[in-house]
Amino acid sequence: MAQDDSSQEKTEEATPRRIEKAREEGQIPRSRDLTTSAVLILGSVALWSFGGHVADNLSRVMKFNFSIEREVIFDPQKMIAQLASSFFEALWALIPIFAVLVVAAIVGPTILGGFLFSSKAITPQLKRMNPLSGLKRMFSVKSLVELAKSVGKVLVVVLVAYLTLRMFQTELLGLSQENLESGVAHSLKIAIIATLLISCSTILIAAVDVPYQIWEYKKNLKMSRQDIKDEMKDSEGKPEVKGRIRQLQREMANRRMMASVPKADVVITNPTHYAVALKYDPETMATPILLAKGTDEVAMKIREIAREYKIEQVRTPVLARAIYYTTKIDDEIPQGLYLAVAQVLAYVFQLRNYRRGKGERPAFPTNIKVPKDMIFPEKS
Repeated sequence: MAQDDSSQEKTEEATPRRIEKAREEGQIPRSRDLTTSAVLILGSVALWSFGGHVADNLSRVMKFNFSIEREVIFDPQKMIAQLASSFFEALWALIPIFAVLVVAAIVGPTILGGFLFSSKAITPQLKRMNPLSGLKRMFSVKSLVELAKSVGKVLVVVLVAYLTLRMFQTELLGLSQENLESGVAHSLKIAIIATLLISCSTILIAAVDVPYQIWEYKKNLKMSRQDIKDEMKDSEGKPEVKGRIRQLQREMANRRMMASVPKADVVITNPTHYAVALKYDPETMATPILLAKGTDEVAMKIREIAREYKIEQVRTPVLARAIYYTTKIDDEIPQGLYLAVAQVLAYVFQLRNYRRGKGERPAFPTNIKVPKDMIFPEKS
């Protein structure tokens, strides 16, 4: 029978396992525009904050290098020392801005998708070098979307740049009327503010790109119903394997249970379909506990072990079924069966004393009663 095509359509949200596997392969939502925006804005803020410090230090470096003495110019060792001193002085001046840019370059990508390092993402793949695949990517819908986004970015930045220049038009024209020192300072201030404003325009681009990247990421991870079924089979195991595991677990549990039968004080039987083995030590136990139980072949095995270890077997069908259905292995018997089990154990202990030559042979109790809600029908 043909499989339903609807089960092959990727309409289902990704499962946690699918998302985890995608992260292992380096697939997480990323927005380059968000990273670019973070770097530009924080860089502009750093330039605004540390611009004066940088200008003073670089000015001092320039004065230092324009006032070199004659003997220093013709001495290679002194010139190397002069160059090294200037280099480290300029680097020290620029470190605050570099530090902010490094932080922005690290924080920007992790805002969306978090931090991730995947060796699979950087592993060379031959299929990426296939020219045909490259051509398909160039003329795909995704490429058209990226082209439209790039055109939109340029238009937004150009529009903001135009508005910024219009805003500072009067001040820019007035720079020619200022003296050199104040004109340079004023022009630098205008340049920094304009850079910050134009950088802020990238927030609009990122605000559009981030939701799109999240949507595309979820779309690429969507699964079909068959994918989900296959994943469940892989994670939980194939039915035949699970069945075999359950069978082995039952066999191990039965072996452990059978090993406890020799410790029992009495085995209560149906006598053919059911058998339960009870243990009771008045000094260490508040109530009797169930060591083993079973039906058919398991019940027969319990009876065989009881005969081998000379454990008393008592035929009480209704009580045997009540204990079998209401009590788990190694659990205490329920309160409703206290009286019935006490009658059986009293008989067994008296019989044990009789066989040791103490007292008279007890009579098996004939008035063993089980509560109505604990009476179960005979197994068919």
